[in-house]
Amino acid sequence: MEFWPWLTAALLLLLLLVQLSRAAKFYAKISLYCVLCCTVSIVAAVVCLLRHGGRTVENMSIISWFVRTFKYIYGLRFEIKGRQKLEVDHPCVIVSNHQSILDMMGLMETLPRRCVQIAKRELLFTGPVGLIMYLGGVIFINRQRSRTAMTVMADVGERMVSENVPIIPVVYSSFSSFYNPKTKLFTSATIKVEVLDAIPTRGLTVADVTTLMDNCHQAMRTTFFRMSKTPQENGATAGSGAHPAQ
Repeated sequence: MEFWPWLTAALLLLLLLVQLSRAAKFYAKISLYCVLCCTVSIVAAVVCLLRHGGRTVENMSIISWFVRTFKYIYGLRFEIKGRQKLEVDHPCVIVSNHQSILDMMGLMETLPRRCVQIAKRELLFTGPVGLIMYLGGVIFINRQRSRTAMTVMADVGERMVSENVPIIPVVYSSFSSFYNPKTKLFTSATIKVEVLDAIPTRGLTVADVTTLMDNCHQAMRTTFFRMSKTPQENGATAGSGAHPAQ
């Protein structure tokens, strides 16, 4: 039996389904995204090892360059307001809102060089993606072991106030107008990003960390809903799938 006619027929059927079915388009784009993440991670890992020889935050500039190419494939644009607020010559803590697996594209568009990121430990075991995150100097925390996770975050909080390190919130508008797994929506769009004014920590103590975080969350939440009411490129507004700062 000839193999190629069946393969050709299967590919044509897949193309037809993608053209006719919204769900097929959604899963095709998600599958492509996963393939891109794995493939780019392998290539970027080789480049990082050749360039810097191992794990270092310096690799993030290489990783960022590769990930930023994704937006051209998916027809996404990022409008960033206040980027200059991230151009500081002193340490700071950057906090952003989490929405979906697409967050990585937004982070790579916005975060400055030499930015050390914190991620859940489970991502370390996601094959090539976990490897490239490790090479990029990402700090992994085990959320299953609350004591370990709390220790890492407590250290960050204590250092933040003891060294008077400001917090810079970064807010991304809702993805729900172009990306929604429940309705199988995945289209092109413009994502609005706003870098808020730095929140000073000078004069605060560890006892003030909870209030500080609450104030930061409220500022991000207010900005999120204000931004998400603005019509995006595809003409839709943020719906019930919107996720504010978390």
